[in-house]
Amino acid sequence: MLDPQSGQLQRVVILQYTPDSLSRTLAAQTASGDTGDRLDALRLKGAPVETIKLDAEIDAADQLENPGQNNATVRLGITPELAALETTIFPRADAVQANISLASTGALEISPVEAPLALFVWSENRIVPVRITDLSVTEEAFDPSLNPIRAKVSLGMRVLTVNDLPLGHRGAGIYLAYHRAREQMAATVPGALTQLGVRRIP
Repeated sequence: MLDPQSGQLQRVVILQYTPDSLSRTLAAQTASGDTGDRLDALRLKGAPVETIKLDAEIDAADQLENPGQNNATVRLGITPELAALETTIFPRADAVQANISLASTGALEISPVEAPLALFVWSENRIVPVRITDLSVTEEAFDPSLNPIRAKVSLGMRVLTVNDLPLGHRGAGIYLAYHRAREQMAATVPGALTQLGVRRIP
């Protein structure tokens, strides 16, 4: 998570285990849509709308084997880890309180609270700004104090492109670096018509 104004790193949430799979969907943003305009048939309005879904597991079993070295886990289970994920889609409490104070003084228009910039980091080759669209948590086991000690988390994200963010926003620069990196990787893939048994395009 980055501060949206300064770009400073605020929090890192590390998944305990690497998910077995990751699902990505890319929907092209064509200029013509369904209008059938010939002039726009090959035009793109921007980068595709990319969504990412993954399932992860969080388990306190390893920490609870050494309770003397993991006092926080003994007291709270995996509640802090779940809270770190969940609060990425909460407005900050102090910002909510500030808006309540503004409303009580008669302010007519109150802007929605800007959340920190969330980055999805999946290797050094895939670092993208995202908006978390859905988060589902299934708590599966609990300690005697009813703190969760095992849970499955399903996470849905939408990648934010330069078209989604204001000009000069830190996230736009991060996305553009990702965009360029994808083009550079694509350029390294060898390919020739002869591999398809074709000598020329008619």
